[in-house]
Amino acid sequence: MMAERDPELGRAALDGLSAYERAPRPAPVPPRPEVARAGPVRLRDHGGSGPPAILVPSLINPPHILDLDSEVSLAAAIAAMGRRVLLLDWGEARERGEHDVSHHVEKLLLPLLGELGEPAALVGYCLGGTMAIAAANLAPVERVVTLAAPWSFSAYPADSRENVQRMWRHSQSAAQALGALPMEVLQAAFWSLDPERTVTKFARFATLDPAGAEARRFVQLEDWANQGEPLPCAAAAELIEQFFGADTPGSGGWTISGTTITDRMGVPALHFTAGRDRIAPAATAPAGETVPIAAGHVGMVVGRAREQLHVGLRRFLDPYCR
Repeated sequence: MMAERDPELGRAALDGLSAYERAPRPAPVPPRPEVARAGPVRLRDHGGSGPPAILVPSLINPPHILDLDSEVSLAAAIAAMGRRVLLLDWGEARERGEHDVSHHVEKLLLPLLGELGEPAALVGYCLGGTMAIAAANLAPVERVVTLAAPWSFSAYPADSRENVQRMWRHSQSAAQALGALPMEVLQAAFWSLDPERTVTKFARFATLDPAGAEARRFVQLEDWANQGEPLPCAAAAELIEQFFGADTPGSGGWTISGTTITDRMGVPALHFTAGRDRIAPAATAPAGETVPIAAGHVGMVVGRAREQLHVGLRRFLDPYCR
């Protein structure tokens, strides 16, 4: 471990972790108005007017990363492109306990698409992009955008796939008993993809002005990364055993109600990849037109590179530019 080789760095990281735990947090922002619901899942109105664009977040972390604040809101940026923006909120895991990933698409996402009365553009982030592609195979949509979305799971490094499988073997019995895979287990799996970065980022946080904008943003993003509902056990099993284990999406083996799910959907599609992404490396992206962004998995959405993302999105989504 990096901290074992460099005790001073390890102490700095612990100081940063302590400072992070003590940092003040603002009051929670009230949820946006609900416009449609399917069971525990809601579509929330995030402003704008024009043809609808549905933002589909991952099942793993809270959806508000796509509308973080007025400075770095992807939802606000898309609303400014001439779209009515609706952000999908997956709701509480205990109310989705029987749903695997496929059922989240078929039983929860598709009914919401049907509520709109017109095909929507789907903008899916991370696993939400994988699910958006599946939805576009099963229902009329206008177009699809994916952001750091994995599709070819066999393109993950072999050690990363094995780490995920090992984590599941160790936690499967507990997850089955609980009905869900706890966020803490998922977070540990993410940390294992790049453990040295975890140490260095907290060491660097210890050097920041606690009242400064950079420190506030760090706390905001770390809180988001550590929050969220557990992953329903059925969804965890399909994700780990079928996606990571058998690469059912990338190999053509993913079917939902008899339909083979493919990344060639027959509608306009654009895929953004993050060059420094360890969670969904660029090599795992769906087939089709791809725009590389020089950023990490989260930085492409809320970091400096978001401006490049917005330029590409505007060209693809703005109805008045076509």
